Amino acid sequence: MSFTALVLAGSRGGEDPLARHAGVSDKALIEFDGATMLARVVAALREAGAGRIAVSVSSDAVADHASALGVEVLSAAPGPSESVGRAFAELGAPLLVTTADHALLRPEWVSRFLSDVPADADVAALLAERATIEAEVPETKRTYLRFADGQWSGCNLFYLANERAANAIALWRGVEADRKRPWRIVRRLGAGLLMRYLLGRLTLADALAALGRSASVRAAAVASPYGLAAVDVDKPADIALVRELIRNRPPAI
Repeated sequence: MSFTALVLAGSRGGEDPLARHAGVSDKALIEFDGATMLARVVAALREAGAGRIAVSVSSDAVADHASALGVEVLSAAPGPSESVGRAFAELGAPLLVTTADHALLRPEWVSRFLSDVPADADVAALLAERATIEAEVPETKRTYLRFADGQWSGCNLFYLANERAANAIALWRGVEADRKRPWRIVRRLGAGLLMRYLLGRLTLADALAALGRSASVRAAAVASPYGLAAVDVDKPADIALVRELIRNRPPAI
């Protein structure tokens, strides 16, 4: 199945400390096993069937590299939600969104996600439960969203199914700053849901459904059976971890 994909490879401005640590100009250009993170992501998307790939960039170096990879280059905004909004206006729906720091991305993760998105969903996000992640890579340190049905970590794969997904992007802009403080996101939905969250009675599905209703969209969470799908490269320890995984666990990735 052919699809259109967007890779977020911009920055929030200023020097990226992770890029500096790795000795490159931009995070997307960090290399693993002789290939940049961006090249690895683009290759996985192509193998999964992407017929059109665009990369959102904020530096000339990444733009030149993306062009060399044969993908479209779009100008990034200061934040990811606005970058997705700009790209969505240009690329249209449906649109798969991922990030350049998803260095372990595998085509089967993409294909499975696309096949598991509910038919009636306007937007969907891939998440992995803590037990699934730790079964595959117990040494990783991730940020978990704690709900009644488990502790979940995002997998940097999103699906915007139709034009109504633009409403979800607008909501995303409003909660972007609170992405690692889920109780503040839930608070936007009122005292009832906040109390359910604080008492540990709010499920991930109910939270997403309520967030979706607030934006007039049907939002769905898709559970990943692949724990490694939650591993991205955000800090120096992640660089070391991904290098170790690629070197010592090739069958798993």
